[in-house]
Amino acid sequence: MPKRSRKTRPAACPCGSGEAFAACCGPLHAGTAKAPTAEALMRSRYSAFAVGDEAYLLRTWHPATRPDRLGLGGDDRRFTGLEILDTTGGSPLHTQGTVRFRADYIDAEGPGSQTENSTFERIGGDWYYVDALGFE
Repeated sequence: MPKRSRKTRPAACPCGSGEAFAACCGPLHAGTAKAPTAEALMRSRYSAFAVGDEAYLLRTWHPATRPDRLGLGGDDRRFTGLEILDTTGGSPLHTQGTVRFRADYIDAEGPGSQTENSTFERIGGDWYYVDALGFE
């Protein structure tokens, strides 16, 4: 499978929703829609990693923990699948939530996966990624 260049918008959404990118995570990346839940933000951030949208990742990172930059351009990792394993809180009725997920990828060493338990906080109606409680 050929490597997709960064910032190329795929037809199918990388988050695994089964929807078109333009109808799923695309509006969040474009800033024309907001993630209604922590899980929706997690899915859109996974899609941002998949398409190389560093600006979106930084924009949705909590100001208290956000790095200055990510430097995605040098990463040869290509994300191939997302599975949500568990969620707590993170609904429109909450201000905090966690999402445990597994992200599959292929890089120079071959196929692999990363499992993470991420925390999110809602501030003024917007969800933000705070940090990861653990990696596997």
